[in-house]
Amino acid sequence: MPLRFGILTVSDRSSRGERADASGPALGGLIRSRGWEVVRTSILPDDEAALRETLSAWADRGDLDVILTTGGTGFASRDVTPEATRAVVERLAPGLTEAMRAASLQVTPHAMLSRAAAGIRGGVLIVNLPGSPKAAVENLQVILPVLPHAVQLLSGDPDAEMGH
Repeated sequence: MPLRFGILTVSDRSSRGERADASGPALGGLIRSRGWEVVRTSILPDDEAALRETLSAWADRGDLDVILTTGGTGFASRDVTPEATRAVVERLAPGLTEAMRAASLQVTPHAMLSRAAAGIRGGVLIVNLPGSPKAAVENLQVILPVLPHAVQLLSGDPDAEMGH
């Protein structure tokens, strides 16, 4: 099943051009290696209102299945990605973030500091990933196996439950 992704990098420094975005391209490479499509990418500062507006607009356009954010999930005062995500989703998907944190704890105790959120807006899944390219890719790899089925369920495909 071909999936369509949006990748939103959340970084004050990258949005100002002070640092190249490494996480967004790393995620895009992994997605494309699976034969899936990256429909849109953007870089925004750590601004909750701008994040809410972009997440809502992207989810409501109808051309994405999954929106991945990278960055803004930690304890710093400007890390507001989870708050913006929770504000725009209609239903939470905590199993995804629980799985990512559990897997990340096998790599680093800093995984306990992740406040990442995941949820559903309309038929679109929104998932927060860490800002580090390595951690973002590792976390995405944890949930990749379930994404096709999640999208199939969200699309209302009548065959979604066959074999489960």
